[in-house]
Amino acid sequence: MTIQKIAIVGAGQMGNGIAHVCALAGYNVLLHDTSPERIDAGLATINGNMTRQVSSGRITEAVRDTALDCIIPTPSLEEVGAADLIIESATEDEEVKRQIFSDLAPYLGEATFLATNTSSISITRLAAVTDRPERFMGVHFMNPVPVMELVELVRGIATDDATFAAMRDVVVRLGKQWAVAEDYPAFIVNRILVPMINEAIFVLYEGVGSVEDIDKVMRLGANHRMGPLQLADFIGLDTCLSIMQVLYEGLADSKYRPCPLLVKYVEAGWLGRKSNRGFYDYSGDAPVPTR
Repeated sequence: MTIQKIAIVGAGQMGNGIAHVCALAGYNVLLHDTSPERIDAGLATINGNMTRQVSSGRITEAVRDTALDCIIPTPSLEEVGAADLIIESATEDEEVKRQIFSDLAPYLGEATFLATNTSSISITRLAAVTDRPERFMGVHFMNPVPVMELVELVRGIATDDATFAAMRDVVVRLGKQWAVAEDYPAFIVNRILVPMINEAIFVLYEGVGSVEDIDKVMRLGANHRMGPLQLADFIGLDTCLSIMQVLYEGLADSKYRPCPLLVKYVEAGWLGRKSNRGFYDYSGDAPVPTR
């Protein structure tokens, strides 16, 4: 089966980024979310990001305009079901994702592929709520999607070879690099990255270093492009906490215990850039540490 029409369920930061790269690759894209306002916000973000690509010379105005015309706002799940491939990109909450796949079930074509952009949740468990676990797999994009080159491909226990090949071909057409991860909690990238972020938060929690010094030593001492606390704010502290909880529960190892300070920030609604406050306050002209 040749994939020509891709539906993205979830128009937030990751979903609109996936829609962006799919449209630039020439796919017809259906963008769905729970409200027309969220779809409109996602489309506005895509337009703004593509316009920046035009300004930087990465794409032409004609390419941008053609790509934008490929994206169709789609508030109805019934219309989403007409896609050849549906990529779920909702919040990192297993129950939310399971409900989405259950709600989609009555509208799916016989040959439709299903994928999830989860960054940590079991592909096998999510596939089990569908009627086609053999046509289901994880396609984990990195944030920000238009910039980052990598996609993790994760097979569930039932994913067949044809589904893997189809998802790999999509990733190649998007101009991305792919790596294969087994279906273990948090896969490869976040199994390594998020515990490092969690440890940086413990260093802050225990008073070993300040926000600025922790980020500085990792930028200058380890040659990281972004300090771990700055990166946590960029990812979203709620997402970091969700991934640590998946690791802690899934691997039953105390080394994955979420730092209490991370829990406290999320409980306070300090989620990072998206809430304008996390380990840094983003309300002014320049970020200011909050601790």
